[in-house]
Amino acid sequence: MRETPVLIDGPVGQIEALYLDLEDARGLALVCHPNPVQGGTMLNKVVSTLQRTARDAGLITLRFNYRGVGASAGASDMASGEVDDAQAVAQWLRNKHPDLPITLLGFSFGGFVAASLGGRLEAKGENLKALFMIAPAVMRLTPEHPLPQNCPLTLIQPETDEVIEPQVVYDWSDAYERPHELLKVAECGHFFHGKLTELKDLVLPRLCN
Repeated sequence: MRETPVLIDGPVGQIEALYLDLEDARGLALVCHPNPVQGGTMLNKVVSTLQRTARDAGLITLRFNYRGVGASAGASDMASGEVDDAQAVAQWLRNKHPDLPITLLGFSFGGFVAASLGGRLEAKGENLKALFMIAPAVMRLTPEHPLPQNCPLTLIQPETDEVIEPQVVYDWSDAYERPHELLKVAECGHFFHGKLTELKDLVLPRLCN
């Protein structure tokens, strides 16, 4: 099963994406990639692992490049612009599959994007299936970027993350009052070198719930 390249109309022009349709799918998965100004793209290996994991869970998948990345138009703004892009792709996915629940997954900066998108979609009446934040940039989650409140939330944090300080994520988790799950991955850096199978093993059963 190979993904199909697609171009989606976004707020500042075309958005480059990879789409995988499945027969008898259980739901939809939208995957958000890491920091676009530090080389993050939809082909990042953690993003690729999340996409394949969602596929194996029976979900239709979509991953995409933010503005200014790859063939996506525009320039990075490292804030609400990328969330605007994610909202456009989520709407494209929703239009194609009006009856399937959406799961959001984001890695690093993409964790912020997925969380902020989730808040926006829920405010518009979308009932999200779940939100997964992987080594997330929680310091970007300000009051202007509220999280969704009604779907299961899973945080997965490498214990030896050299990009996102693990204690920042732990402290954010401790302070976040809504029920959620925090999973720590021992002896694991930010990019899950040698630990991608472990990541899949954590995400897959939760996607299959």
